[in-house]
Amino acid sequence: MDCPIPKNEFDKILLAHGSGGSLTSKLIQEIFIKSFNNDLLTKEQDGAVFNLNGMKLAFSTDSFVVNPIFFPGGNIGELAVHGTVNDLAMCGAKPVYLSASFILEEGFDIKSLEIITESMKSAADKCNVQIVTGDTKVVERGKGDKIFINTSGIGIVPDPADLSPSNVKVGDKIILSGTIADHGIAVLSGRENLFFESEINSDTAPLYDLVEKMLSVTKNIHVLRDPTRGGLATTLNEISLKAGAGIQINQDNIKIKNEVKAACELLGLDPLYIANEGKLVCFVIPKDADKLLAEMRNHPLGKDSGIIGEVTDEFKSKVILKTTIGTKRILDLHTIEQLPRIC
Repeated sequence: MDCPIPKNEFDKILLAHGSGGSLTSKLIQEIFIKSFNNDLLTKEQDGAVFNLNGMKLAFSTDSFVVNPIFFPGGNIGELAVHGTVNDLAMCGAKPVYLSASFILEEGFDIKSLEIITESMKSAADKCNVQIVTGDTKVVERGKGDKIFINTSGIGIVPDPADLSPSNVKVGDKIILSGTIADHGIAVLSGRENLFFESEINSDTAPLYDLVEKMLSVTKNIHVLRDPTRGGLATTLNEISLKAGAGIQINQDNIKIKNEVKAACELLGLDPLYIANEGKLVCFVIPKDADKLLAEMRNHPLGKDSGIIGEVTDEFKSKVILKTTIGTKRILDLHTIEQLPRIC
């Protein structure tokens, strides 16, 4: 008889290994960190932060395999720029330089490539970063899927910025910068040719300008994360596990656009686990939460910000959702992939 408990051991890679959930975590811990183990890597931040000749730098890399490559509100090119810029921003770093590497499938349309690279240039200009190096490879027809992009980035970290899950303290307030699940549902609608009464666009956007304003308000921000793969629930689980602290969030305080909520209900998806590309989660000491929230709401990318919960010692290394009807449920790491190839 088959055991009803979800299988967690595989000898082949599954799509779910790229979901950001429990299988991704297992892959990272048992393969990559085991092989490449070092002090910078084991911090498991969005980028590595280190000192080089007296300068504090952040370095990050990301690969983009989103399908479709053009989706409502964006495309794989600007997503690749925003994704790495945001990873640097979550380290408190001002992005400076990017690299861009392309894996192209034989037969890919040159005009589409031009549109993608122009959108990357436009996104980089808006972020005040330069794409200064890169690489191009072409694989045989049928051996790829149109285009994959890798971007890496270097940023400069202002001295007071020290952002890490290890800094999280009981009582910290958790601020979310806006609505969730916009990107994942936008990509899904483009992939499956789904049409809703109101068009749902990706929230892809660069976050450093918002982060810079936040750090100017308070130096008591403990951690920043952008809830991309696996969504808000997965990001909070990663922080909770690394910090060894409990997290409780309130469903009523998490904003979801009506059209996104309706799409999730129709398709049986949980928006808490769906990717975002222009939102951040912030952990800040209680006394600075209100003034930080006010500053965030003055920024276009933070106008829908809200305090969604706090760190607690009641549930160690667990994320608890207080539902609209007053019950509580555990938000665990997903094993399966709700929406593969979302970024």
